[in-house]
Amino acid sequence: MQDTLANLKRGEQGIITDVSSTEIPLKLLEMGCLPGNIVKLVQLAPFQDPMYLNINGSHLAIRKETAKHILIEKQNE
Repeated sequence: MQDTLANLKRGEQGIITDVSSTEIPLKLLEMGCLPGNIVKLVQLAPFQDPMYLNINGSHLAIRKETAKHILIEKQNE
């Protein structure tokens, strides 16, 4: 079973394996939210939403609802 981006804990990282392009805004895909890219959870907002991520050196924030549609394979640093 693969994890989703929404399951990452602070400081954890993984490689994006699949993206449901019908559920993900085109802007996120353009900003590097693509299979093969490394993603790290930097911080969570006070109510755990949105998530502040580092994807291949770019920083962005996405909602947990959107993160549930991005499959990852967790990695150790």
